[in-house]
Amino acid sequence: MTTGLTVNNLSFHYGAKQALDNVAFDVAPGTFCALLGPNGAGKSTLIALLTRLLVAPQGEITVAGHDMRREPRRALGKLGVVFQQSTLDLNLSVRQNLAYFAALQGLPKSEVPGRIDAALDQLDMRHRAEEKARDLNGGHRRRTELARSLIHDPHVLLLDEPTVGLDAASRQGITDHVHELARTGLCVLWTTHLTDEVRDGDALVVLHKGQIIHRGTAGAARGDQSLSDWFLTRTGETA
Repeated sequence: MTTGLTVNNLSFHYGAKQALDNVAFDVAPGTFCALLGPNGAGKSTLIALLTRLLVAPQGEITVAGHDMRREPRRALGKLGVVFQQSTLDLNLSVRQNLAYFAALQGLPKSEVPGRIDAALDQLDMRHRAEEKARDLNGGHRRRTELARSLIHDPHVLLLDEPTVGLDAASRQGITDHVHELARTGLCVLWTTHLTDEVRDGDALVVLHKGQIIHRGTAGAARGDQSLSDWFLTRTGETA
C-alpha cells in the first residue's frame, strides 16, 4: 500500500501506564475504517501519534507512502485531521478560518479561493461562508472543520470522535458526508465509541485497553447480532 495509512508495532506509555500495546492495522484508499473502542481504550493517544502531537519510541506509521519518523513533513502534508475538540477561531468567518489554514499549509494564494469554494461545496457549506464560526450550530461547525481538513487535498482523513456533542440529525449528516468522501477514494480513519456510526460494509478495527482485539468488516464481525451486542461481548462495554 502506498497511498493509504499503515500502522505497525506501535506502542506508547505514559510513565508506567501502557496506553497502546503493539498496535498494527492498515487502511486502504477508498475505505471508511471505524476505529471502535470504549472510552479510555487509547483512541485519542493513537490519533496524537498519527498527527505527531506525540512521538512513539517504537513502531512505524506510514501515510501515503511516507514514513512519519523519517519524513514527518511529507507524511503530515498528506493528512487531513478533525480533532475531538473544535479548533476553529470563533471570531473568524467560515471562509477566513479556511483561508488561515490554507496559509499555514503554504498553498499558493492564487489557488486558495477556488480550493475554499470546492471544499465548502463538498460539505454543502458555501452559503455559510461569510458567517462567523461562533454563529454556527455544532453540526455546521463540524462541517466547517471537515471542509478545512480537505482544502489541501489530503490522501488520509483522520477524525477523532467527530460527532461528540452533536444532536442525532447532525451526527447522521456528518457520518453520511464522511462515508461519501471515502467513496470518492479518500482513506478515512474514524474513531468512535458509538456502534450506530458504523455500517456493515465499513472496515472495523476494535481497540480495547490499548490493544487491537479485532480487525475485519463490521458486518462479518457482528454476524446475526447487533454490532452493539457483539461489541459488548468483546469488551464488556455498552455502545
